[in-house]
Amino acid sequence: MGAIGIVLSMLAAVVASGIIVRAIPLAIPLPLVQIAFGAVIAAGAYQRVELNPEVFFLLFLPPLLFLDGWRIPKEGLLRDKGMILELALGLVIVTVLGMGLFIHWLIPAVPYPVAFALAAIVSPTDPVAVSAISARFPIPKRVLHVLEGESLLNDASGLVCFRFAVAAALSGMFSLWSAAVTFVQLVIVGIIAGVVLTLGIMMFKNWITRRFGEETGAQVVISLLIPFGAYELAEHLGGSGILAAVAAGITMSYVELSGRALAGTRVQRTAVWDTVQFALNGIMFVLLGEQLPAIFEGAVEAVRDSNHENPWWLAVYVLAINLGLAVLRFLWVWVSLYISYRLAVRKGDKERSPPGIRLVAAMSVAGVRGAITLAGVLTLPLTLMDGSEFPARDLTILLAAGVIILSLTAASFLLPFLLRGLHSPTESVHDDETDLARAEAAKAAIRAVEAAGHELAAGHSDADLCADVASQVMDQYRRRLEGHAAGEDSARIRFAETIERKLRLVGLSAERETIFALARRNEISDDKSRALVREIDLLEERLAKAGARH
Repeated sequence: MGAIGIVLSMLAAVVASGIIVRAIPLAIPLPLVQIAFGAVIAAGAYQRVELNPEVFFLLFLPPLLFLDGWRIPKEGLLRDKGMILELALGLVIVTVLGMGLFIHWLIPAVPYPVAFALAAIVSPTDPVAVSAISARFPIPKRVLHVLEGESLLNDASGLVCFRFAVAAALSGMFSLWSAAVTFVQLVIVGIIAGVVLTLGIMMFKNWITRRFGEETGAQVVISLLIPFGAYELAEHLGGSGILAAVAAGITMSYVELSGRALAGTRVQRTAVWDTVQFALNGIMFVLLGEQLPAIFEGAVEAVRDSNHENPWWLAVYVLAINLGLAVLRFLWVWVSLYISYRLAVRKGDKERSPPGIRLVAAMSVAGVRGAITLAGVLTLPLTLMDGSEFPARDLTILLAAGVIILSLTAASFLLPFLLRGLHSPTESVHDDETDLARAEAAKAAIRAVEAAGHELAAGHSDADLCADVASQVMDQYRRRLEGHAAGEDSARIRFAETIERKLRLVGLSAERETIFALARRNEISDDKSRALVREIDLLEERLAKAGARH
């Protein structure tokens, strides 16, 4: 199997893994299935994929970090900013220092800089993996928001620490003062570069759109290029490309609130980015499986350098590192939750209850490692500055992969039990946000339709027809408002909406089948059938999402 065949096999494996995970009744994490597919590809290939660390880093990390920043729930991030910062910054620093020393003590063949690099790269957590595991077991919204906020920030902090440690391993030198000054420069320049580039591109794009119209495909491509541009600009100016990609994503989320993009652009852009995220995450784990045999051989050699002939010591190392990470995270989460509880009580929140052991355990287990850890560790340099091999590179990659696999496995078995019936503090306060937004939007729509109806009637000969149509449209929004009213009528209206939604879905399905049949008999053109089916698909998608929310 040549290079092109391996790439195509990896893409096929990503698709097949998604089908298998959905088909089997067990909640097996998707990354584990993808790693297994990668190992199968390695067994049937005569040519190994050669990774260029710098190219790999640039290709995979900027878009993933950009998307994390773009889709992070800002309200939850701001509300729980104290705890999120404690987990994303404090826990990362403690993990890097504590686990770095522990790893070097456990495996003397791993030099201090490499040990700190490994500790740094296993510190970021991956909420995407948690969401996949807990798809059948709901995570309390506030807990999920904290985990997502932590993941966004600890991705950046962990990767910055990782780059520092790798630089120390390459040069053999480390100065705390120099590192502190460089860190401040990386943060400031990186954030400014990401924000300024994104704002500049979007302002220019809006100016072009106002004068010449909007091309949907071009807007999607622009959004794909922004993270790479932010990363390269920040690196060129001496800042952190990692932080620039995150800052660009957060800036994009605020720019999007202007609502200037066309509806078609937003729909297509979301679909494209969902595909990019699925493909990049999947390819990374398949690639890990493809690299594992060669990495394992190198790791065994590194173990023998530690005076351990038995390769089973690799399993001992992985278990010990996972145990250390779990203990550190459990203690830190408990302390953070307890501090938040005490601060809330001091502010007069008497309804706040102290953190329970299940909540602490759930947030600890949910801190699984995933795509960012894998993407980062695979970018370890192949050689030092003097041309010699990077020390314990294969062992470091294998240990990081072991941490990913074991943390995913533990979460898949423990999270369903820990999440069952779990409620986070003050979660119910924010449960009605969707209802409030839909009700306010309906009121605004009624006012806008009424005003537009009067304008149309004033310039039209058949004013009564305009008034009747406007009244029918407003009645739809009034039904939505009635559906959010309190009391028994609300329950009946919501039940009627559910029935109506199901009947509409049945009708749309019948419409689509009829259009396909007409196209097969050449009674309508392919262009017309595609356009009509697209309209039906969009309506069906909207109704399906509305049903999922309820």
